[in-house]
Amino acid sequence: MLRLLTIEFHKLKYNRASKILSIIYFGLLTSIALIAAIKFEFGEFKLHLADAGIFNFPYIWHFNTYVAAILKFFLLLVIVSMMSNEYSYKTLKQNLIDGLSKKEFILSKFYTVIAFAAISTVFVFIVSLVLGLVYSDYNEFAIIVSDLEYILAFFIKLVGFFSFGLFLGILVKRSAFAVGAMFVWLILENMFRGFLFWQFNENESTSNIVDNFMQFLPLEAMTNLIKEPFSRLGAVRSAANTMGEVFNKSYSVDFTNILIVSCWTFIFIFLSYKLLLKRDL
Repeated sequence: MLRLLTIEFHKLKYNRASKILSIIYFGLLTSIALIAAIKFEFGEFKLHLADAGIFNFPYIWHFNTYVAAILKFFLLLVIVSMMSNEYSYKTLKQNLIDGLSKKEFILSKFYTVIAFAAISTVFVFIVSLVLGLVYSDYNEFAIIVSDLEYILAFFIKLVGFFSFGLFLGILVKRSAFAVGAMFVWLILENMFRGFLFWQFNENESTSNIVDNFMQFLPLEAMTNLIKEPFSRLGAVRSAANTMGEVFNKSYSVDFTNILIVSCWTFIFIFLSYKLLLKRDL
C-alpha cells in the first residue's frame, strides 16, 4: 500500500495544476473560520453568525462537514485530472511495462482517493474543534464528542464521490469530460426524481415513495449522508415556530445511507478495474 501511494504522490508532486487545486481546496476549508467574522446589520437588527450558535458543540460537526462537502469538487478535479494525465502522458502504459499490474494500478488510485478523503476529514475535524473551543457555549467533553458520526459520514461521502470521479476519469479519459459527465449524472438523477413525482402524482405520501427510490442512486445517497443543517439551527426553528411551521426532519446519520454509499464505492472501483482489464492500452 505504501509503495503504491508513494508512486501516486510522486506523480502529483510534479503536477502543477493538482498542487494549485489542492492548495485552493484546503485554503477554502480553512476559510470556514472566516464565517465567524460575518455580521449582518439591517437597521436595529444585528446578527453575528458566531453568536447565532453555528459554532456550538455538537452542531458544529454537522454544519462544518456540510459546508466542507460542498467544496469537494476542487479535489474531484484533482482526481479526474490525475487519471486523464495517465493517458495523456502515457504513464499508465509505462507503469504496466515496469511491472505494475492493472489491479495494483487501480488500488494505487483508490488508496490515493482514501488518502485525500482522510486528510480532508482530519483537516475539517481540527478546524471544527478549534472553532468550537473558541466560540462554543458548551465545552463539556460529553457534548464535544457527541455527533462525531458526521465526521465519519464526511469521510464516507468523500471516498464515494472521488471513487465515482475516478471511474468517470477512466471511462472518458479526459478530465473536463469526466467532470461534465458527473454533472450530467446529477441532472439525470433530478430528472428521474421529477419523473417519479409525475408518475405517482405529487403529495406527501408520494414524497416518501420518491425518497425511497432515490436513496439508492449514488449522488442522492451521498447527499443523504449529511442533510442540510440550517433548519436545525435554534434561531431558524424559533422563527419557523412564530409562523406556525414545525420541523419534523431527522438530521441523524443513517447507517443505511453509509451502507449504500459504501456499496457504490465498491461498484465504482470494481467497474474501474474491469474497464481497465478490457481496454487496449
